[in-house]
Amino acid sequence: MNQEKELFNRPTPIDKEVSWDKTQVIMSKTNPFGIIEYANETFVDVCGYEDYELMGQPHSIIRHPDMPRVLFKVLWENLKEGNNFHAIVKNLAKSGRFYWVITDFEIARDSNGVIVNYFGRRRAVPQEVIAMHIEPLYKKLLQIESASGMEFSEKYLIGFLEEKNRTYVEYIKDLMYEHERTQLKAQNHQPETYEIEEEEERGFFSRFFNR
Repeated sequence: MNQEKELFNRPTPIDKEVSWDKTQVIMSKTNPFGIIEYANETFVDVCGYEDYELMGQPHSIIRHPDMPRVLFKVLWENLKEGNNFHAIVKNLAKSGRFYWVITDFEIARDSNGVIVNYFGRRRAVPQEVIAMHIEPLYKKLLQIESASGMEFSEKYLIGFLEEKNRTYVEYIKDLMYEHERTQLKAQNHQPETYEIEEEEERGFFSRFFNR
């Protein structure tokens, strides 16, 4: 019933970005099946749905049709295995506008080790990363899905990452990290002043999400 409601109410996408404070963190809590149990104020403000409209809905209520399905397949495969997964995602607001985020998850288990909740954090993604790298890749995956199905979209993604000798998460990290270093250089910071030791110790995503 929840999925029927979500599909019935899905807005028509428009080519305009949501205006939001990109220093803020979007947070949500779902059950193991992706049903929303909590959304913080930033989530509500950015997506445009009220709390009562989000509670009990699948998180896919904000899924944008520009997103290749294979990305969510890989994301859920990792989460169900208990692995955190960093994905760059284009979301659909109630207004039909879009907003891009990068994901981070904490996985809660009961005393028997069974996953009971996913806590998701999401932050904004630099426009340069999206325009130069992510949009071209996702458009290609979407075209393949439309023409040949998700199986071949996944095969293309695997080949793309094999060529770069990276996993998807490593590829995303490289893009974000390189953008950060470029920004530091543009601000006249010498690369040597960057805290490489901290980067190696804590990891880029730990620092990026303040974990």
